[in-house]
Amino acid sequence: MRMTILSVGKLKEKYLKQGINEYIKRLSPYAKLQLIEVPDEKAPDILSQAEEEQVKNREGEKILSHLKGDDYVIALAIEGKMVSSEQLAEKLDQLATYGTSSITFIIGGSLGLSDEVKKRADLQLSFSKMTFPHQLMRLILLEQIYRAFRINRGEPYHK
Repeated sequence: MRMTILSVGKLKEKYLKQGINEYIKRLSPYAKLQLIEVPDEKAPDILSQAEEEQVKNREGEKILSHLKGDDYVIALAIEGKMVSSEQLAEKLDQLATYGTSSITFIIGGSLGLSDEVKKRADLQLSFSKMTFPHQLMRLILLEQIYRAFRINRGEPYHK
């Protein structure tokens, strides 16, 4: 299975890079993993609603340009469906069983995802009603993907 984490913004924090690299290494026996970063749009701290939409739309265009027609797209969105680790594992197992060979997870920028990206998603997934920094979300997502593979293979993993 091929998995892509497509995210907005460049990862700068060393501690996050180290954690992400650890999970990339752990995931290597289970899936071919690719991380793609698209540049975030530069914008002032205070934006009108219309300006926020423009930023999200420009970032969304960059995201959509990386998607292929056969990608199963899972967009991380606060309003998405919340699932347990076991349910995520079951979903990934179902996708693999029914021939999905490419899954792309999308993590938006600090303002979230454009409506067009959400429409393209096959599933919108929420990790919490709380907001997390999008850079930290990469690490959390990779850990959950790793946990899902361990669950599906009946391999031990801390709870």
